[in-house]
Amino acid sequence: MGLSSDDSVKPGNVENGIGNDNKSYEKSEGEEKKRMEIELEERKVLKETGDKDADVKVDPFDAVDDFKPIGAPWEELNMNGKLKRVSVTLGKIIALLLMLYLFICSLSFLSSAFRLLGGKAAGSAFSSNGIVSNPVAGLMMGVVATVLLQSSSTTTSIVVSMVAADILEVSPAIPIVMGANIGTSVTNTIVAIGQIADKDQFRRAFAGATVHDMFNILSVIILLPIEVASNYLFRLTKVIIESMHLGEGDESLKKELLSKLTKPFTSLVIQLDKKIIESIAKGDKSADSKSLIKYICDKGDKITKVVMVNKQVNETIVTATNQTSYVLKNITVPENQTSTINVKLCKFIFHDTGLSDTAVGAIMLVIALVILCVCLVLIVKTLHSLLRGQIAVVIRKTINSDFPKPFGFLTGYFAILVGAGMTILVQSSSIFTSALTPLVGLGIISLNRVYPLTLGANIGTTGTGILAALASSSDKLGAALQIALCHLFFNISGILIWYPIPTLRKIPIKFAKYLGNTTAKYRWFAIAYLVVAFFIFPGVIFGLSLAGWKVFVGITVPVVVLILVILVINLIQYKKKEILPKKMQTWNWVPEPMKSLEPYDKVFGKVSKFAKRRRRNDSAIIA
Repeated sequence: MGLSSDDSVKPGNVENGIGNDNKSYEKSEGEEKKRMEIELEERKVLKETGDKDADVKVDPFDAVDDFKPIGAPWEELNMNGKLKRVSVTLGKIIALLLMLYLFICSLSFLSSAFRLLGGKAAGSAFSSNGIVSNPVAGLMMGVVATVLLQSSSTTTSIVVSMVAADILEVSPAIPIVMGANIGTSVTNTIVAIGQIADKDQFRRAFAGATVHDMFNILSVIILLPIEVASNYLFRLTKVIIESMHLGEGDESLKKELLSKLTKPFTSLVIQLDKKIIESIAKGDKSADSKSLIKYICDKGDKITKVVMVNKQVNETIVTATNQTSYVLKNITVPENQTSTINVKLCKFIFHDTGLSDTAVGAIMLVIALVILCVCLVLIVKTLHSLLRGQIAVVIRKTINSDFPKPFGFLTGYFAILVGAGMTILVQSSSIFTSALTPLVGLGIISLNRVYPLTLGANIGTTGTGILAALASSSDKLGAALQIALCHLFFNISGILIWYPIPTLRKIPIKFAKYLGNTTAKYRWFAIAYLVVAFFIFPGVIFGLSLAGWKVFVGITVPVVVLILVILVINLIQYKKKEILPKKMQTWNWVPEPMKSLEPYDKVFGKVSKFAKRRRRNDSAIIA
């Protein structure tokens, strides 16, 4: 059975993986190039005819229309057929909810794994005054800490608690919460890789995940230098705090919503003591030797008892000649002492196993990734089978359509409010954006619509830090609330830059589309991007910033200038290349590895072929 000529050029049937034989690889490359040329020609024709929707009709990142109905139409079914279809649909919905529940639990396990593997290191970094006083180091520390803790809410909560404890001042804490914004998008980038098997789904999913990265990175590039130069966030929030009548903090504001549903299951597997990371961040050396895995699970009973305590007191002695002298005298007096007695041991799978935190973290990482990938595949397949025919049309139109004129421009701002509200409900931007990623991959939500939803998620995630601040003691409430508001106004400032103006709004989306197209062509690029963007690059910049400003400026400034020159030359080549010297009109003279990913793709292809051949030989030997 072979493919028809039409099927052979469908996106889903081209480049289903790397490591094919050379002939099929070259054929796929040629077919892909031909398909792209046809799309570009169609776009050109549509634009020439004056069709305003020309780009939308061929945009691979838009909502798709390939959800064709399966089986006979509803009106042609008999009673048994209708009952069977309803039963199957209900079963799929229940299975989808179950998979979604386990998917969210896997994100919790992933967070626990990273905390066990790097939580103490992140806490120690927070306690270093030399690091937090450097804005660039603080920014990168926020990125790495959030990647390790898998939660920007946790990072900002730690920062808020440190500010409330007078360990960290507000001004140096601002770059850390900016870095937390960048680090939080690593989760949905990992989730996007789960759709790597289907080229077009992967293209859309990766773009939908990285549009969050692009917004956060671009916002930091603009706003961090402004904050360092002017302290505008610090000054703005200080004015707000001074104008507020702040009373005492309220511990009851620490609400848990979504975790109330997932805790009954996740607590059977692992339970961590988050206060240990906070204690390390606050400089408590005794916390370094403690395990993050809980041992005692009750709050303890307070018992007050009377004990005899030895004390030294000054006793006055008056002599016969009325001379006064003082002597120290030991006496025993009764004293009330209150102590907390814990009696209830925790009960979960990894309780008191004798394994180190690192070993348990590695095991949890494997478990989390397996559950996450399996659930993601099943969620995608179930959604694909559910969203057929008219249902898919209704859902796509509802999510992706605009308000009626003249209120169409308000649609995106409403989506921002929806994203903020949903994130406040689930108390995690990672969970909300990770749930959106497979929907973008399937083509149910367009990239243009998911962009404002992720911006709203950035606003919603600041709610956790504000609640943590409001739970502080009355004398520390002002400073704690100020850093939480800095996080809020940083995100609002970013939105005001990158959303209201249509030209600027397109910039993060274009970057995300470029990354989506690149990963669709080179599947390995997704892993490389993940490692470089969230680990290697922050680590290098972090190290350079600690080496001193002279080293940092001496290395980074030439690199930045070189990048800017290349970008300007690229722009001139695109707009009016004839004004450039003949050699600079193209990059043909540049070595291939410096201008293309093709050489690296060939290396990965050969490695993949070798690995497949090795596995085939091993299987043959075993057989």
